[in-house]
Amino acid sequence: MGGSGGTGLAFLGVVAFSGSIPATVYAIQGFDPWLVAVGRATIAGAIAMLCLKAARHPLLPPRSEWPTYALIVLGVVIGFPVFSSLALALGASAAHSAVIVGLLPAATAVCAVLRASERPRPLFWAACTAGAAAITTFTLIQHQGKPSWPDLLLLGALLSAAIGYTEGGRLARHTPGWRVISHALVLSLPLTVPITAFLALTTPITLTGEAVAGFTYVSVISMFVGFIPWYAGLARGGIARAGQTQLTQPLLTLTWAWVLMGERFGPSTVVAALAVLVCVAITQRART
Repeated sequence: MGGSGGTGLAFLGVVAFSGSIPATVYAIQGFDPWLVAVGRATIAGAIAMLCLKAARHPLLPPRSEWPTYALIVLGVVIGFPVFSSLALALGASAAHSAVIVGLLPAATAVCAVLRASERPRPLFWAACTAGAAAITTFTLIQHQGKPSWPDLLLLGALLSAAIGYTEGGRLARHTPGWRVISHALVLSLPLTVPITAFLALTTPITLTGEAVAGFTYVSVISMFVGFIPWYAGLARGGIARAGQTQLTQPLLTLTWAWVLMGERFGPSTVVAALAVLVCVAITQRART
């Protein structure tokens, strides 16, 4: 399966990830943001362990690949969940966060050049830069030219994800995507389990239907299921090119925020989201 098939798989991952921010907003209404960030990896790690055992695969990857898996853990198992949860806890709206995270494909493309030896064409970079510029302009307009702490945390989130996506995409070239994310989650369990247990015992918890549903979504879908087609798509379609499908995520997340949470957003938010949607169409025509 080539570029188009890889892009389709990557888009399935994007659809799964698009509900992550609204789900996190729901989750932190009943759980501490740190518990949401780390606990999701613990739950997903338990699922990953069961899947590996059921398929009769080793729980741990070859030792030679541990440094790469360490980057995946730091990027998408720890970094992105922690930074995004804290940003939302400090007041960033789901709609605003969705548009900022739209910079992620540009960051992933840069990582793909540095780590995966990919060389996109100039048209790709032009469209990628235009999408990043649209989101940067949107952010500065929203905060009168001054980035806020939530914005800086979201920047940390997208940089973390870009690293984790690139390293996972590289491994998925020879290891199925579900095993890549499973091994990363299992490797992180010695860290995530004790932290989750401590936070569960020491932080207030309010069990509401929305909070439990949000926590379940980010643990099962965002932290595990979504990575299966996502890593497969990056491996088959090229990390830089297939990764640009994530430029559609702001529009999808805005839709979820409106439908599920009733969030209202102004014309600038819609314009920025549409701008990156145009950019992703161009990047998909610019072959790597």
